[in-house]
Amino acid sequence: MYKALSALKSSPATRTSQNTATKPQKTASVGKLFEFQSQLPKLPVPALSETLPKYLSTLEPLLSKDEFAQTKNLVEKFGQSSQGQELQRRLEARAAEPGRANWLEEWWNDLSYMGYRDPVTPYVSYFYTYKDDKLRRKPTQRAAAIVRAAWAFRAQVASRELAPEMARTTPLCSYSYNYMFNATRIPKRPSDVEATYDLGANQHITVARNNQFFTLELVHDGQLLSAAEIESQLDRIVERADSTAAVPVGVLTSDNRDLWADNYELLAQASPQNAQTLEKLQSSAFLLCLDDTKPVTREECHRTYWHGNGSNRWFDKSLQFIVCDNAKAGFLGEHSSMDGTPTCRLNDYVLDQTLNNKVDLGSANVRADLSEPEALRFVTPPTVVRAIEQAAGRFSKVVGQHQLRVLQYEAFGKDEIKKLGFSPDGFVQMAIQLGYYKMYGTSRATYEAAATRKFLHGRTETCRSVSNESVAFCRAFEDNAQGVQDKLAALQAAVKTHGAYAKACSEGKGVDRHLLGLRLVLRAGEEKPAIFQDPAYARSCHWNLSTSQLSSEHFEGWGFSEVVPDGYGIAYTIRKDALIFHIAAMQNEFGLNSDHLAHYIKEAATEMRATVLAAKLAAAPKL
Repeated sequence: MYKALSALKSSPATRTSQNTATKPQKTASVGKLFEFQSQLPKLPVPALSETLPKYLSTLEPLLSKDEFAQTKNLVEKFGQSSQGQELQRRLEARAAEPGRANWLEEWWNDLSYMGYRDPVTPYVSYFYTYKDDKLRRKPTQRAAAIVRAAWAFRAQVASRELAPEMARTTPLCSYSYNYMFNATRIPKRPSDVEATYDLGANQHITVARNNQFFTLELVHDGQLLSAAEIESQLDRIVERADSTAAVPVGVLTSDNRDLWADNYELLAQASPQNAQTLEKLQSSAFLLCLDDTKPVTREECHRTYWHGNGSNRWFDKSLQFIVCDNAKAGFLGEHSSMDGTPTCRLNDYVLDQTLNNKVDLGSANVRADLSEPEALRFVTPPTVVRAIEQAAGRFSKVVGQHQLRVLQYEAFGKDEIKKLGFSPDGFVQMAIQLGYYKMYGTSRATYEAAATRKFLHGRTETCRSVSNESVAFCRAFEDNAQGVQDKLAALQAAVKTHGAYAKACSEGKGVDRHLLGLRLVLRAGEEKPAIFQDPAYARSCHWNLSTSQLSSEHFEGWGFSEVVPDGYGIAYTIRKDALIFHIAAMQNEFGLNSDHLAHYIKEAATEMRATVLAAKLAAAPKL
C-alpha cells in the first residue's frame, strides 16, 4: 500500500571514529542537508568502568543508606563479573558490525515507538502552540500562509538545499528529515511500521474539516498554488464539510495500536475504495486540520493541539498543522521516527515567515480552472461503524483521565537567568526540582531528554536531573536557617552537576541507553543480572517527572503527556522574557495535581531569583 522512500535518502554513511576532525569536511554530491552524514561518528558504547560509577551517583539521592549500600554491592559485582564483561563485549560487537549505523536505533525505535501499543495521542505525540498572527485574522487565510511557508521548507528538504543543523561547529544528523514530509505511521501487530512516499510524485496535502478529509493538490499546471488560491480552496472545503456529516473515521487512529491495527485491516478490506483513500491520505505531504472550535485560554489551546476532539485528525501522520475558527493555530507531531528538534526548526521557520510577513504568498489572483478539492470518502459498513464508536468511547475516556495546567511565568526568562550567571536549562530544571520538593517533600526520578544527534542516526539519551547536589539544593532552600550565600552555593552546585551530566549525555555517555543495551544483548535462557533485578534499577527509571525543553520565541508553549501513572509530563519553553510550562498528569488514585505543581514551580522560580539577587547584593562591596 505504500511506496519505499525514494527521493529522500541520506547517502550511505561511512563510519568514523569519535576522533572526527574539529572542522568537518563537506560532501557536495549529496546536497547541503546530508553533506556531513558520511563523517558523523557512531554512537559510542561507554566503558563499564565509566557507566557504573555514574549510575551509582544517580541512585544515591533516591535511596536510603542501607538500600544504596546493597545496590552498590550489586553494581560493583556486576562490573567485575564475567557476565558483565561478556554483555559489554556483545554490545561493543554489535556497535562494530559493518553496515550498522547505530547500535541502539532498531531497539529504541521498536521499544519506545513502533512496538509501544498505547495510543499515540496523548501518550507519544507532542504539540506546539503558536503565537497569534496579527496579520491574518481569518482562519483559512492564516492556514493558507502556513501551507505556503511549510511548502517552502519542504522544497528545501526535497532539494537537499536545507542546511544541516549544527551544534556550534558540530553538524547534527539529518537522517530524520527523511520522515518529515509525505510520511506516516502504519499500524501493525506486533510493531507498527513507517511509510514514506516520493515527494515529487505526491504534491498534495490532506485537509481535515468536520471529521472529514479532502485532498488538496498544491500544484496546478506546473505552478504552486498561491496563498489566495489555497485560501479559496480551503473556503470551498469548509463550506462543503460544514454542510454535511460523515462517520468520524479519524478517531480510529487515536486507539490502542493493536486495536487500530485490527481495525485498519477491517477498514481497508471493507472496500477497494478504502484502500485507495488510505493511500491518498497517507501519501500526502502533511495534514492541515481546520477545527471548528474557538479556544481562548492556554489550557483550551493546549488541549486542542494535543488531542482535539479525536476525530478531525489522522494521528499517524508525521505533521499536522491545526488552525481553529478564531485563527488560533498550532502543530501536532507524531514522534516515532522524528524527535522534536527538526519539527521545532520547521515550525519556527513557518512562524518566522508568517508572523513577520516574510512568506512568499504568490499572486493575488485566483485561477478560474482550479479543480474542486477531492473528498476522501470511506465506505463504512456496520462493522466499521461499531469499531469507530468503540474507539471514540476509549478516546474520550483516556482524554478525560488527564489533567493539564499551563504556567505562563512572565517575571523573567532566558535573558535574566543568564544575567544571574546560570545556564537557562539548568536553572529551570532546578525550579522544577524545587517545586516538586515543595509539594511532596522528596525528590524522585526525573527524565530530561538530551539529544545525541551529533552521532549517526542519533536520537536521545536520558539526562537524570536528580543528583546529590540537587537534593541538597532543595533542602537548603526549604531550610529557613540557611543563609542566602549557602543557598546560592547549593544552587550553583546543583546546576553545575546537571550541566556536566547533560554534556555527558550529548556525548552518548549517559547511563540509561547503555544499561538498556546490556539488558537487550542477553540471550534466551540466560540469567538476568542482579543489577537489573534490583528494585533500585526500576525505581531510578520510573520517571515521576518526565521533562523536556524546546524553545522558540514564536511558541506559546508545547507539550506531551506523563509517562507513568503517578508522574507528571512537563514540557517547557524558555523565551527571552518568559518561562512556559505545560504540566500534564492523570486523574487517578495517586492524587496528582497539576495546578498545585504549577503553583510550586512558580514559587520556586521566584524564590531562586530573589535568593541569587540577595546573595549578590550582600556580597557587593559596600560604599
